[in-house]
Amino acid sequence: MILAIHAIPDPDDLAAIADRIALLEWRDGRETAGSVAREVKRNEQAAMDSVAGRSLQSELSGMLADHPVIRAAAQPRRFSPLLISRTGVGGHYGAHVDNALMGRGERRLRTDLSFTLFLTPPQDYEGGELVIHAAGVTQEVKGDVGHLVLYPSGSIHEVKPVTRGTRIVCVGWIESTIADAAKREMLFDLENLRAALRSQLPGQSAELLTLDKTVANLLRMWAHP
Repeated sequence: MILAIHAIPDPDDLAAIADRIALLEWRDGRETAGSVAREVKRNEQAAMDSVAGRSLQSELSGMLADHPVIRAAAQPRRFSPLLISRTGVGGHYGAHVDNALMGRGERRLRTDLSFTLFLTPPQDYEGGELVIHAAGVTQEVKGDVGHLVLYPSGSIHEVKPVTRGTRIVCVGWIESTIADAAKREMLFDLENLRAALRSQLPGQSAELLTLDKTVANLLRMWAHP
């Protein structure tokens, strides 16, 4: 499942994020790539261990972790640390697959889902489309600022070369409590159905209570918290 989400709709929040990005320091993006991806990665990444980086990490992590659609679609167990990527003219990220496991020790996680949060208005740069190759379908995404695309980490994906301007995005990974993608999609469908029915039926209706029971019992069967 590839899902587009309006993750940060508030213009004031986006303006504050842009101000913090202006304070970041940048490093060669190949420092955080795996051995194969390093050969096809040409971008810069922010030093997230700086004061500005830690502040932005905290703010964005909270916004994304609390977003109801991300929670319903991903059923997150935990998030990876976030990366802020900057790609200028000539920069790109060739076709690759994300590492199945990331981090070390207690921070080690299985990458079930990847996400890209767009932080630059699409009219400010040319090229730079995120291209996701999935089961006979290729999808190109160039989202509006504040929009996020969530997609399976096991898919081959790439970022096309930037030919004008600068592309800035936030990227990260999610380990889900539901490892099976098909089961996650079923739960997401049920959550959407439940949200729709809540606007039409009393909270204690037999239909909603049955749906609540079904979702809860599926989580008991499938979840690995």
